Amino acid sequence: MTTTRTVQITFDCADPAALAAFWTEALGYKIQDPPPGFATWDDALDAFGVPAGDRNIASGIVDPAGAGPRLFFQRVPEGKQAKNRVHLDVRAAPGLQGDERMAALEEEATRLGKLGAARLQRNEPAPPLSFGNIVMADPEGNEFCLD
Repeated sequence: MTTTRTVQITFDCADPAALAAFWTEALGYKIQDPPPGFATWDDALDAFGVPAGDRNIASGIVDPAGAGPRLFFQRVPEGKQAKNRVHLDVRAAPGLQGDERMAALEEEATRLGKLGAARLQRNEPAPPLSFGNIVMADPEGNEFCLD
């Protein structure tokens, strides 16, 4: 019997709080609520005895509607070394095609650029297999596609 599983997507990074903030804006997510009984994460971390200098070792964000996967950001000592083997496709133009689709992707690329993302490449539509996309990198260089 097969069991359905949920997934969490984890990012190794240098600054979990900053990268979580970028992705909350990119996806319309929110920072995960603190544990029950705590008004803020600082209240919870104070209660758990976590020193102030260790409070940016991890951050989680969630889809407010509960439909998308949780994204988790964890601090690691090493920097990004090579191209991602797995990446996110941000569905920024669902149902659109041609010039209308590419215009919507360009608009989203501009918005995310203002948040610290970098534009890497534009791939033009090539029917019937490709509707076109824009390859971007988040503020720490993790590639993702506007699709």
